[in-house]
Amino acid sequence: MATDWLGSVVSINCGLALGIYQGEVSSVDQSRQTISLRQPYHNGVRCPVPEVTFSAMDIKELKFLDIQTTANKPGSIEGAATQAGPMTSGRPSQSNRVTSSSSHSNNTAPITILRRPPAGSSNSRGATQSTQKKTSMKNGGGGGLMRQKDDECFGDRTDEDLDTDFDFEGNLALFDKAAVFSQIDGTSSHISRSQQHSKQDEHRPQTYRHDENILEGRPIIYRQISVPQHGGKEYCTDSGLVVPSIPYELHKRLLAAAEHQGLTLERRLEMIGVCSCQMALTLLGGPNRLTPKNVHQRPTVVILCGPHIQGAQGISCGRHLANHEVEVILFLPNFLKMQDSVTGEVNLFSRTNGKQVASVKDLPTSPVDLVINCLDCHENHLLREQSWYHSAADWANSNKAPVLSIDPAVSQHHQSIEAKWTLSLGLPLPLAETESRVYLCDIGIPKMVFREVGISYHSPFGCKFVIPLHPA
Repeated sequence: MATDWLGSVVSINCGLALGIYQGEVSSVDQSRQTISLRQPYHNGVRCPVPEVTFSAMDIKELKFLDIQTTANKPGSIEGAATQAGPMTSGRPSQSNRVTSSSSHSNNTAPITILRRPPAGSSNSRGATQSTQKKTSMKNGGGGGLMRQKDDECFGDRTDEDLDTDFDFEGNLALFDKAAVFSQIDGTSSHISRSQQHSKQDEHRPQTYRHDENILEGRPIIYRQISVPQHGGKEYCTDSGLVVPSIPYELHKRLLAAAEHQGLTLERRLEMIGVCSCQMALTLLGGPNRLTPKNVHQRPTVVILCGPHIQGAQGISCGRHLANHEVEVILFLPNFLKMQDSVTGEVNLFSRTNGKQVASVKDLPTSPVDLVINCLDCHENHLLREQSWYHSAADWANSNKAPVLSIDPAVSQHHQSIEAKWTLSLGLPLPLAETESRVYLCDIGIPKMVFREVGISYHSPFGCKFVIPLHPA
């Protein structure tokens, strides 16, 4: 009886490890429980050997893909190789025979024998699934249900129409966009639809975004400060406000009027010290440099001061820097007589961890992080001729450290110390043309005090106490 199936094209499922083989039955050995295939295909790929022999113990499922009479036709094996797969779930006809055979031995799994229908046949999918379900139940075990699910998912051919290109233009022509919009809007043309939308927009209330102001804004006035005596130079802030410079005489009158109203020199020194300290801390790196994890690399600042009010401003700045854990070195020559404001600031500075020196020889020889220049005086220009002044200026220029000048004096001569930043107080003075960046400090002068000296003033500082100024 085994010889009746010689020459038939079969598909043998050997499980996940060995895969699926297709080929023509060449021999069947009932005693050894083996079957051999000639011209085999393994998972759809032609095998390099002419014949493969399988044991019944390795066979999970066996399918007859064709009858012996059609298997002998040319190309039948190649057609069977392309059609083979796990359990066919295509479109079998009602005339398909489904039979089952008992296992060859106790150690072998049941073999299901199916006949694949012709490619052109078609029928309902439900009949096939019900037939396969009955067959799997007859063969026994839960594997039949899992086999049925695999057939439903992977059994049908999906490459029948892959060679046909999709007609995009033809399908797009089937959609009449104008007719659909006309049906939605209840109009028969694009013109009437656009008119309808325009009428709806006219009656719709105007809406605003969350960042739009519903109130009409006033025109921006950038020149909000006017002075009776112009210093000859103008600056502008980052927001575009114009800040004019004033001569030193008007600036001196402004400070005297503020002191008369209660803004004493001590208050002014404290305000200047805080603002200049805040600017210096920003130049030193701010929160990126002054952190608890960076205590071993504290910045070093050298403050060069003279025996005058500008020197007292620098000493106040050094006291605040020392309070913020900055290494401060104060240079102040020994003088027989100094102003009371300077003496008071020196007394406060001595209560900090800062270091005070009187000779240039005691200053660091290596570059420091920042040098603050407070050597110049608005009243006494003869200090520039003294030896201590030249020694301090030469040290600052040779140290290669950036320099911040606080309230520098107005002079037509070249500055002795080239400053990278300049901090002016209240309103800027007409400083000489340099590459220094000018900053303006708010020292707390009330608006009515500006009016007493003839200055129409609106604060340009906004939310800050120190702002940069740019040449207008």
